[in-house]
Amino acid sequence: MQRLFETMTLGNLTLANRFIFPPVKTAYGTPKGNVTDRHLTYYRQIAENGPGLLIIEPVAVTVEGKEHPKQLCIHLPESADELKKIVDVIHAKNRLACLHLNHAGAAANPKATGVNPKAPSAMTCPTTGATSEVLTEPEIGAIVDGYRSAAQKAVAAGFDAIEVQGGHGYLLSQFLNGKTNQRTDRYGQNRLLFAQTVLSAVKVGAPDLPCILRISGNEMSPAFGISPEDLAPLLKYATATGICAVHVGMGSACFSPPWYFHHARLPEKPQIDSLAWVRTQTDLPLIAAGRMGRLDRAVQVIDEGLADLVALGRPLIADPDLIEKWQSGKPDEVKACGYCLQGCLHRVKNGEPIGCNVNPEIGQPALEQSAHPMNVLVAGGGPAGMSAALYLSKRGHRVTLAEKEKQLGGQFNLAWQAPGKQKMQDSLDNLACSAIANAEVVLTGRAVDKDLVADIQPDLLVWATGAHQKIPEIKGLDSQYNMTSIEYFSGAKLVKGPRVLVIGAGRTGLEIAEKLGAEGLDVTATKRTDPIGSMMEMITKKLTLMRIDQMNNVALMPHTAVKAFESDRVVVEKDGETMALEPFETVILASGMRSAPGPEPAMEQAATAVEVIGDAEKVLDIYTAVHAGYSLALKY
Repeated sequence: MQRLFETMTLGNLTLANRFIFPPVKTAYGTPKGNVTDRHLTYYRQIAENGPGLLIIEPVAVTVEGKEHPKQLCIHLPESADELKKIVDVIHAKNRLACLHLNHAGAAANPKATGVNPKAPSAMTCPTTGATSEVLTEPEIGAIVDGYRSAAQKAVAAGFDAIEVQGGHGYLLSQFLNGKTNQRTDRYGQNRLLFAQTVLSAVKVGAPDLPCILRISGNEMSPAFGISPEDLAPLLKYATATGICAVHVGMGSACFSPPWYFHHARLPEKPQIDSLAWVRTQTDLPLIAAGRMGRLDRAVQVIDEGLADLVALGRPLIADPDLIEKWQSGKPDEVKACGYCLQGCLHRVKNGEPIGCNVNPEIGQPALEQSAHPMNVLVAGGGPAGMSAALYLSKRGHRVTLAEKEKQLGGQFNLAWQAPGKQKMQDSLDNLACSAIANAEVVLTGRAVDKDLVADIQPDLLVWATGAHQKIPEIKGLDSQYNMTSIEYFSGAKLVKGPRVLVIGAGRTGLEIAEKLGAEGLDVTATKRTDPIGSMMEMITKKLTLMRIDQMNNVALMPHTAVKAFESDRVVVEKDGETMALEPFETVILASGMRSAPGPEPAMEQAATAVEVIGDAEKVLDIYTAVHAGYSLALKY
């Protein structure tokens, strides 16, 4: 393990440790593509006692190669000066800065570029839905010039290294890939030519800067992904031409986004196999990227010789102090990333700045001590309540946190039991431990009532009591054996089979349907209004639906309302047509949640101020709940 924290030479650079911060899209930029103050705060947080080398977020070498509207650019006259702001922040923390260059090609977003994407050959990217036009040779030359100019600006901005994106289904990979490059000119006859030309241009523009090549060890798309036979020549060329390291990720931005973003639900073996294969193709130092935020896994890839350095992206967003905690023997104190993509990818794809379910402080200025410390009572120990207790305590308030159940966590205690969410339990445990460590008093098994409010006499009463299950009004429901989604996940009631009806195929309902289907039960899940899997992060939804589609014992019925339970049938209305289903042994209600009742008037009168937050205010999601507690702390 100690080797992870030792210095390492990479080209002409000496890294403080064997950790790398990979290029993570932030959407912190301006619409023009310039740097903001939030960028500087973010990179300062990551660099503080952080990885030896920080590779900043993907930078588009030309405007036509952008992926999202707030992506940083380097083709602008002021780009070098703008990016130097980030470099200076990183250098001030005694860490090294690397510029990541990319052109998305067919994966470019027309909403960001204003033009149709261009690629080696015409192809449609399922992620954007856009069909690319064929690049002409003059256009190829302009892109190569963009790489050369970008490398020159990297020198002017003071970067210590450059990384060229050669994988993940982006433009270099599209040229290399015989499935996406059907050209008959020299760029088709020699599919390696474009990559050679780009890497040569970067070397001309920045002859003294070490260059890293990023690839996908496996694009995980048999139909469209690059083959090992097409990727191997690039690795041999990199070895022969002075590339200093190969940064190995997975997946394709167009054809296998779950692997590109290393979703929690995916198996780990394909990544290990890919690292092993790349190791057979080159003697260059390898950087392992993707779900490396558990210490045992980071140690594994180093000890087994699969990699020489470890990339930590989302784990450092969840906890910028992760490396320091590992090194000091405190791994249990890490705010663990659950690889859920909810606060990071989901937000960026929706045009919002990157965030984190478990770390609302990322990209935000450090909390200051309050000028007016208060006596605070927080009612409810779910995510919103724990967050409020933690951050109000950090600001210097005297906080009592009270939870009616015997343990903190609220419904978060149940959420991680859904398929693919097991790693979120670590996040819950850390949030609970942090709240306990920082709050002045933590009471469990104690609901907040007027007597407790009268006893504590809070200056501020924070009402974070969460939400309750909505019970739909359906004729005959009382005659059925039924349970709420909360009762199901908590084990309060046992599911009887073989037939189970799940009312509400939103996020929770789909998770229940998949879980029961995997156990062999016959499951029907209905959804009355919103689309199936509403509010789910899109990659999570896609993976869930894919697994359900493989189950012959699970049926999804969108646009279906359950109207009545009768002795020998269940009456439903689907797309305006009435039909009957056979009876079910168990009915599970996953038909949404409603906010718990607010504090009684006597409690409000006994407190100087009252704030209702989280699901108690409006039922949304874990991200909103945790950030509600943080935002409340900023207010006071």
